[in-house]
Amino acid sequence: MTEQAPQPAVTGHACIQSYLRTLDSSPGVYRMLDGESRVLYVGKARNLRARVSSYARPTGHTGRIARMISETTRMMFLTTRTETEALLLEQNLIKQLKPKYNVLLRDDKSFPNILLAKDHPFPKITKHRGARKQKGSYFGPFASASAVNRTLNQLQKAFLLRNCSDSMYDSRTRPCLLYQIKRCSAPCVGQISPEDYAESVRDAELFLSGRSTRVQEELAEQMAAASQALEFERAAGLRDRIRALTQVQTSQGINPRGVAEADVIALYMDGGQACVQVFFIRANQNWGNRDFYPRVGPDVSTAEAMEAFLGQFYDNKEPPRQLLLSDAIENADLMTEALSRKAGRKVEILVPQRGEKAELISGAMRNARESLARKMSENATQAKLLQGLADAFGLDQPPQRIEVYDNSHIQGTNAVGAMIVAGPEGFEKNSYRKFNIKGDDLVPGDDFGMMKEVLSRRFSRLTREDPDRSKGRWPDLLLIDGGAGQVSAVAEIMRAHGVSDIPMVGVAKGEDRDAGKEEFHRLGQRPFALRHNDPVLYFVQRLRDEAHRFAIGTHRAKRSKAIGATPLDDVPGVGATRKRALLAHFGSAKAVSRANLADLKAVDGISDTLAETIYDYFHDRG
Repeated sequence: MTEQAPQPAVTGHACIQSYLRTLDSSPGVYRMLDGESRVLYVGKARNLRARVSSYARPTGHTGRIARMISETTRMMFLTTRTETEALLLEQNLIKQLKPKYNVLLRDDKSFPNILLAKDHPFPKITKHRGARKQKGSYFGPFASASAVNRTLNQLQKAFLLRNCSDSMYDSRTRPCLLYQIKRCSAPCVGQISPEDYAESVRDAELFLSGRSTRVQEELAEQMAAASQALEFERAAGLRDRIRALTQVQTSQGINPRGVAEADVIALYMDGGQACVQVFFIRANQNWGNRDFYPRVGPDVSTAEAMEAFLGQFYDNKEPPRQLLLSDAIENADLMTEALSRKAGRKVEILVPQRGEKAELISGAMRNARESLARKMSENATQAKLLQGLADAFGLDQPPQRIEVYDNSHIQGTNAVGAMIVAGPEGFEKNSYRKFNIKGDDLVPGDDFGMMKEVLSRRFSRLTREDPDRSKGRWPDLLLIDGGAGQVSAVAEIMRAHGVSDIPMVGVAKGEDRDAGKEEFHRLGQRPFALRHNDPVLYFVQRLRDEAHRFAIGTHRAKRSKAIGATPLDDVPGVGATRKRALLAHFGSAKAVSRANLADLKAVDGISDTLAETIYDYFHDRG
């Protein structure tokens, strides 16, 4: 990486001009930075000198680019061997640095798949998210977890494949409930032969690969044969399986005949905002759709927005064989090469104008247009609520980041703190945080002490990681569950961290702890209430209830984990597999702790050395 810093006083066009003499025609990536070293923009270039020289011209720029140039005080460059490498590096840096003037995809979650795991003699079918490391066949992506769950539910009825863990499978001595309700063929206890189970696995793979007609025809033939043989119970079971497969196809909506594997991507822009609708077509079946709202500006072209979306969206996802786009991109050949390299096979980028593919684009565009209209309406309502919040609490301007805190515990046990975040676009669930209360000196049930610990950890990290408040992580308003005491405790923490400009409000239940009678507490001021039917009051109630829901859920998860814990969890060298072996052999953790050395050595998978470690742990700790 090369970096040449001009004089600090030089900014804008003059600053950019000063770099031209050091650049050549190599491909690469450039970064524009402001006076505080914040990245304003990341771009790629086939020819770095030519691209940078275009910014050195004083005229001919859109408003967004002109503002970016005027704020630039420094540039950084990284050359690459090819423009394809520059494209990949550009998208990585955009996702990592989130520059102010780039088109930015804000929602970047992974998508779930269906996995037929084949690392066991009797494969299981299950939902899978993340890297494809486990041996088996993967089918997806599906647009949402609910879409996967609906499909799995019907596939269990149709093919009776197991979905239990291997450890549960190995421990069964009689069929589970799923067998009783005809969702599993119970291979764990020999209710189906390995050959018949393998046939069901094959049928499931055929169906998920798009050859559903063949599977249904075979099942129909078997049903007819069973009826003729007067095996009416078996015929009814086959009928139910055919019905389940039909239900999967019905729930998938439009299933194109001429498109086997593609992502249908439609972009609609209006008023400086954008919605991208993505439909996932796999095995000639529609596996759902998702909408995205990338950050754009009023002068961003559809070609630029679409290209930025594709680069960031497929940065951590495997692209399908075809991408059907509503709008062409400028560097289609470059994007095709980059995605083909990522997939390890040819990827086509098409902008269909007629036929079935164009109809798919038209449907996706309609969804994008309607989704953006709803989103803009919701944002307008949210903006009014934030302005009302500012008026009610005497804030200088509507808050852009509200942090709401709550605690949850049962008589001080399994105590957790929770933080939720809300802003102009509603709840920002990616920013939620949970805190395991660590204070050993806290009195059980000390809500003040818990809140102090949570806020202290939160602002210590903020001060350390974002001292100049440039990354958008600092709140504009704190809402605390509690009254004057909690507000005073929070103020003490804030003063300890040198923070005095963030307003905070305590939300107390008020008289009879009745919703609608909340009192609001601010430091050094008298408590007050809002009108019973005030929309701002309902808004604050929703914020508080969301924080409470998140805190309760976190507490329950921690409590459930604690219930399943045993002293064996702390023994060095004893993982989940050996823990199961010990419990299966002795019956309980207490029995393990009382076992002699010879008995420990007799357990399968427990070596002599580990047996001595376990024995010493329970007998020589003092």
